[in-house]
Amino acid sequence: MDILQLFVLSIVQGFTEFLPISSSAHLILVPKILGWQDQGLAFDVAAHVGTLFAVLFYFKKELVEIFRDFFLSIKKREQVGESSLAWAVGFGTVPVGICGLMLDDFVEEYLRSPLVIAFATIAFGLLLWQSDMKNGDKQIKSIGIKEGLLIGAAQALALIPGTSRSGITITAALFMGYDRVSAAKFSFLLSIPVIVLAGGLKIIELATSNSCVDWLSLFITIVLSAISAYICIFFFLKIIEKSTMLPFVIYRLVLGLFLLVIFW
Repeated sequence: MDILQLFVLSIVQGFTEFLPISSSAHLILVPKILGWQDQGLAFDVAAHVGTLFAVLFYFKKELVEIFRDFFLSIKKREQVGESSLAWAVGFGTVPVGICGLMLDDFVEEYLRSPLVIAFATIAFGLLLWQSDMKNGDKQIKSIGIKEGLLIGAAQALALIPGTSRSGITITAALFMGYDRVSAAKFSFLLSIPVIVLAGGLKIIELATSNSCVDWLSLFITIVLSAISAYICIFFFLKIIEKSTMLPFVIYRLVLGLFLLVIFW
């Protein structure tokens, strides 16, 4: 992979991982449109590590409180402070973990096509629009195990390229009456174990592939993905504090229609 491809795809990964527009779709489509070869497993690993660093650093204070209260809740055998969020994230990860293990080969073989991405981009964009109209006033602190499981079940749909993990979890939370910022923050927290699991599987696959690793390229990818993802989280939360999801819905519809025109 040359330096231009590395730079572009790292930035694309960082900026799209946490926006409701599907990072996997963009990482599939950008190389296809520009005529680049597949970026390879090593890049995927490094990009996941970069975005993980970004979300961990951005929510470092919240995560310290959540983990502290989680362990206190185990000790006291009752909910303590932010411990319910930890349980919600944990149980919310189960559906996508199970579906990922069962359907990964099927998704890789049959669903990574431009047309699937196009239809998913449009359909789930319209669903995001509908859910945004229900923007409620429930706060993130009220999310418990039941809500985590329901949002986590929706997250499993993100295995379909073009759906957007961030988009579908935000959509589910909005339908359940949570405000936009709370829906987005829980989506980001829910991304942590998913990125860890997905990245861990890719690291194992990379370690057993006996392929040569360009460590400098991996380092650059991690740094670029982390910086762009952090910027993305910061501005996305600022935007939805004062605005709606409509700009992202419009982007999805335009992108989906563009893909239909190009690849139909």
